[in-house]
Parts: sequence; C-alpha cells; structure tokens
Amino acid sequence: AASPPSSPPLSPLWALPEELLLLICSYLDVQALGRLGQVCRRLRFLSSRDLLWRRIARGCLNSGFTQLGTDLAAGIPVKERVKVSRNWRHGRCRRETVLKWKRKQVAPSSSGLMPWMELDGEYLYLSQAENIQAYQLCPDGTSLQRHPQAIFSGHQEDVCRFVLVNSHIVSGGGDGNIVLHKIHGSYSVKFSAHEQEVNCVDFQGGLIVSGSRDRTAKVWSLSTGRVGQCLHTVQTEDRVWSIAISPLLSSFVTGTACCGHTSPLRIWDFESGQLLTCLGTDFHRGAGVLDVFYETPSLLLSCGYDTYIRYWDIRTSTRKCVREWEEPHDSALYCIRSDGNHMIASGSSYYGVVRLWDKRQTRCLQSFHLSSPTSSPVYCLRFSTTHLYAALASALHVLDFTAP
Repeated sequence: AASPPSSPPLSPLWALPEELLLLICSYLDVQALGRLGQVCRRLRFLSSRDLLWRRIARGCLNSGFTQLGTDLAAGIPVKERVKVSRNWRHGRCRRETVLKWKRKQVAPSSSGLMPWMELDGEYLYLSQAENIQAYQLCPDGTSLQRHPQAIFSGHQEDVCRFVLVNSHIVSGGGDGNIVLHKIHGSYSVKFSAHEQEVNCVDFQGGLIVSGSRDRTAKVWSLSTGRVGQCLHTVQTEDRVWSIAISPLLSSFVTGTACCGHTSPLRIWDFESGQLLTCLGTDFHRGAGVLDVFYETPSLLLSCGYDTYIRYWDIRTSTRKCVREWEEPHDSALYCIRSDGNHMIASGSSYYGVVRLWDKRQTRCLQSFHLSSPTSSPVYCLRFSTTHLYAALASALHVLDFTAP
C-alpha cells in the first residue's frame, strides 16, 4: 500500500512576511519586545523598529513625542529613547558643573543674577551680563567647548531674557532696549522699547512681544520698512514678569506681579491689543507669575511666587486651571518647561532644586539639589531627550540621563 503523503514542515514564526510580524509584535510590551530581540538576528532587527516602539514611547516621560504624536527627536532610535526615559522616571543620572562665572555683587532685584539660556541642536546659548554667548556642546552632551563660538552684544546693561527662533535671537535688557540678532550673519537691530528693564520677550511670525517693569506690554513689528515699530501698548497696571505668544499667533499671554486685584495671567489680542480673558480668580496678592509656557494653542503652563504649577485649558474654563501641582518645600518656582506630553521640569528659588513631574501623578516624581551649601534659584532650565541644563546664579549644571 502506498504510504500517505507527508505533511509539509511547519514554517517558523519569523518566516512570516514582515508586515504580519510587525502586526503581531505591535501587541507586545517592553519586556516581551526585549526578549524577542534575543532570539535571532532577524527578530533583533525587527524588534528594534521604531514602528513598534512608538506606541510605547508616547506613554513614556520625555521620549520626544508630543500629545498629538509629533516626533520632536527624529533621527534618534525610539527604542533608545524608551530606555533613557526609564532613567528620567527613576532619577538615574550623572551630574556635572559645566561652566562657572563670577557672581556679580549687585542688588538682589537686579537682573545681573538671572542668567537665561536656549538650546538649539548642538549649541547652547547663555546670557552672561550684557552679552549672549553661543557654546558648542561636546558630543557627550555633558560639557561645552572651552570658548564660545559667537558672542552677541548690544545692551548697555544685563540681558534679562531672550528667545531663539528661526536663526534669530531677540533679547530684552535692563537698559529698556530690545536687540535682534541674526545668528549666521552680522545683521542686528536695536531699538528703545520700554522706560524700564525689559523683563521678558517672545518672537513669532514676524512679531515681538515684550513685557517690562514699567507696567506695560508691547507688540513690535519686524516687517520690512516697519522694523521696531510699536503696534500696540498694553497697560497691564502691574510689572510684567513673563510673556508668551500663542502658537496660533492670534494672541499672547502676560504674567504679572499680582500686586493689585487683577489676575496675573491675562490673554491679549494681537490684532487690537485688547484684553481677551483673565485666567483664574483665586490668586493671592503677590502671587506673581514668573514663567509661562504654551504646549498647544489651548494648553499652557504657569508658575511663580505662590509655589504652584498650573495647567490651563482655555477650551474648558478660564476661571480655574484643570490641574495644579504644589512645590513640596513651599518655594517660589522661577521656571518651567514641558516635553509637550507627560513631563514637566521646574526650577525652585532655593538651593538650586530641579524637580521632575509626571502630569498623570499628583506628587513630585524626582528632585535634584544642584547648589549646596550656597543657595541659588534655578533661573532657567532646558532639556533634550537625554540631558537637562540648569542655570543658577554662578554656574551652569547638567544632568546626564544616559548614564546607567
């Protein structure tokens, strides 16, 4: 009798078409994907694909993805970002002091003790006295080239704050002036803006907004033939400490000292210069807003002297924030920054304390003390997916989260 035909050998799972394998692997978690990568070369390559890690990364801290899924760190493998994200969550990092400067002996209210900075790719821009210096970051991200690559000057007194947008630097100084520099070129413009120091500036879409101790906020044109022309002067009736332009370029928000009975957070119309809305109703006198940050056109963060980080959604309510987090040691909060998704970083007024927050939790996630025994506020902080930089009164510190 003829023997029955033998059945064909079963194909291994990894012999399936790549599209099917990716679909199957998309249901795996971090641990399962890691183990899958240890099976063979093909599965190691497959399990490292950005497509599989993107879903996981969107739920991680500071992985380079916004709430809407926009990738802000394209070019860095998503799997590696997820690994580093665990270090952010658990506070595993290496601390370094990368730059020191002499602390000026000036009055505490002076801007001379308040350095500001911006990150742009492989360059870090730092204000020191009347100048802004551009330092190239070393490949490891934890140190700077010894000498600045460029120095941008123009103020007679200290730079209070500056912004870096589209290869332009716009700075406000204690001399009441605004200076515009083109980074790659000799072009610069300087104009008298306020009667007192310019505490804050922002720049988007060919328009500059500035806020001053003289209790005004102003809108300035940078269009051809109208450079430096004041379009609107807003009487805030209070010192302006912070300012930010909405991503829609239709309005801007001011954070003031809250010395009166008006909300320190107000949104103004670009077209008319008129008040659109006040945010919040329960601020205490003196609860000035020192920093504001737009995540989206409708979501913004604020912090200040009353020790709270507040998260506002102007689509739902302007009377009350949707979430708030209190600084545990009752310190004023000088600066905040968000990854656009789940993480917030804040800088406190005492002992150089930097805190990390997860919006999905009510308490502080991690804290780092960067100045001891001398107390200094954290005046400004910026971070990438791997490093956090904090500017204190006399030093620049870095936290390196790539360290095991």
